Amino acid sequence: VIVTSYVFKNGELQMDRLKELARVVGRERLVLDLSCRVRPGENDDANGGKYYVVTDRWQKFTSLEVDEASLCGLAEYCDEFLIHGVDVEGKQLGIDEALVRLLGRASPLPATYAGGVCSLEDLDLIKGLGQGVVDATVGSALDIFGGALPYKAVVQWHKDQQQRA
Repeated sequence: VIVTSYVFKNGELQMDRLKELARVVGRERLVLDLSCRVRPGENDDANGGKYYVVTDRWQKFTSLEVDEASLCGLAEYCDEFLIHGVDVEGKQLGIDEALVRLLGRASPLPATYAGGVCSLEDLDLIKGLGQGVVDATVGSALDIFGGALPYKAVVQWHKDQQQRA
């Protein structure tokens, strides 16, 4: 079960909802989908900015900063994270490297990153920056959806990674 904005209300994480979902469906069946973006004006030198979860078509910032502490806390109630880099999602202009680096460093669970993938080189970047914890999803860049990235090349890239493992 993939859950997203249901666990947020008025910009706040509703832990009671998340706990209840984990109880009902089982933590091992729950993927927490978090759409993230840098809040303007809150930069730090480490990665260019702090990431926050956004809701309501990516327009409303929540109070939940995406960092090691929050990911570790949320990990008690889900089995995986699906993380959207919303500032690059759907644009086919490359990935949000700082966000992938953050996930590789801070996520205690497997995380699937979505946003901006437009080449096999982006997949290589995610593999490296994600330190083996971060996978990727590719959407509009695929040729089967009208993009330029051949679906068959992505499948072959994945097979090559499995053979190297």
